[in-house]
Amino acid sequence: MDSHIFVIFGASGDLATRKLIPAFFKLYQGGYLPEKFALLGVSRTDLSDDDFRTQVVTNSQFLPQDADPDALRNFAKLLYYQPIDTAVEADYAKVKTRLQELDDRHGTPGNYIFYLSTPPKLYETVPAYLSAQGLNESKGRFRRLVIEKPFGYDGESARQLNMHLLRFFLEDQIYRIDHYLGKETVQNLLVTRFANGIYEPLWNRNYIHHVQITSAENIGVQNRGGYYNESGALRDMIQNHLLQIVAHIAMEPPVSSDSKAIRNEKLKLFQSLRPILPEEMDKYVIRGQYTSSNIKEERAQGYREEKGVPTDSRTETYVAMKFFIDNWRWSDVPFYLRTGKRMPTKVTEVVITFKPSPQRLFRSEETFNNPYNQLIIRIQPHEGLALRFGMKVPGQGFKVKDVDMDFHYADLTDAEVPEAYERLILDCMRGDGTLYSLGESVEAAWKFVDPILDAWEANETKLFGYPAGTWGPKEAENLFTNGSAWRNPCKNLTNMSDFCEL
Repeated sequence: MDSHIFVIFGASGDLATRKLIPAFFKLYQGGYLPEKFALLGVSRTDLSDDDFRTQVVTNSQFLPQDADPDALRNFAKLLYYQPIDTAVEADYAKVKTRLQELDDRHGTPGNYIFYLSTPPKLYETVPAYLSAQGLNESKGRFRRLVIEKPFGYDGESARQLNMHLLRFFLEDQIYRIDHYLGKETVQNLLVTRFANGIYEPLWNRNYIHHVQITSAENIGVQNRGGYYNESGALRDMIQNHLLQIVAHIAMEPPVSSDSKAIRNEKLKLFQSLRPILPEEMDKYVIRGQYTSSNIKEERAQGYREEKGVPTDSRTETYVAMKFFIDNWRWSDVPFYLRTGKRMPTKVTEVVITFKPSPQRLFRSEETFNNPYNQLIIRIQPHEGLALRFGMKVPGQGFKVKDVDMDFHYADLTDAEVPEAYERLILDCMRGDGTLYSLGESVEAAWKFVDPILDAWEANETKLFGYPAGTWGPKEAENLFTNGSAWRNPCKNLTNMSDFCEL
């Protein structure tokens, strides 16, 4: 790995303190950082180098409590801080000067990675002002720009942002980060498909009945009510995280494991998503919002009671949808996505449901209700896979029972599963963009989502209430018209049946 300086804009903020600096410390402990390396934090807060080190290392509650004190001290020596007004172009000369000083001190050759851990309103400002100082120019060195989500608020804003960034940085210099793609099990989707001869021949419309993806949280919006009310579940989860998972499940085999080959196949997949027409919205998309309920004799407040949320808000905290992919592999295979807050548990999983056997010999004596085989890929928590199939119950006759053959990553006791940000940061430092999004892919995902948002903004679709602690509006079950249903990993936490239209 080439020597470089990693620059975090917004370094005094929550993301840097909770996720980024701890990720760098884990990389340092594992010996993954280059021999010549420095990290420069840049933000508005007036801090010295020592103040910054104290805040994010010495007094941090997010670093391992049992960490070696010497390792912490040596790691802290790699951290520096430069206060600037990020909205003032002239202040970026201070960043350039500081980087040159650190190059001389650490022997780094002018390779820089700029990470925008800032509010989205600065996604255009920072690259432009870096360019004004010539900090975007490679000239035999590398200069990279990492951008957090949200990448745009809709398709048009995403296109405008892409066009703006490409004025200052080349596409292969831009790394659009999605921390979901750093999860080990998301990456393993590709290995499961393409490294195993038992799956790839079956991974198509001839053998797969349908695909489900669920991403549920058991918490509400907490103190993020103001932000979440401007975003909603469709923008916050589906446009980026879950559509990326869809791409890993459904993309065609790339010609190689090269990052460009993989990302190009994902782009083709996004371009193959069948648009949901305005007149089809009620048939294919269900939106919901959690309402108050009683869970274990305690009252759980509804979304409209959360801090920062208007009492008449129509922002969705739940989305379920059915859609199709118009290509040779997936023609007429339904895909189902579901995400929501205040549900019974925290879980993200993919369920591949295979078609039943052509002739069910043991129909009369089956004791299980589901005639399908399923591959369940758990992304979080307790990452792993389970293959569900029918087996004969010991004894007389042919009674059939569902059994699971499962694997958990926790069983690999000699292998440490890296956190998502550790993996993604390391890939960026190595120049590997496989797990980052192309600008065209982001725009293609927005093109699929935009008509849904337009219909909602025109109040042309219904908003359903679901009691906190349940698996969402009962209307979401109507998306299934083929005898199937959602796989719910656990039962509702409340017995309340106050489902309604808001």
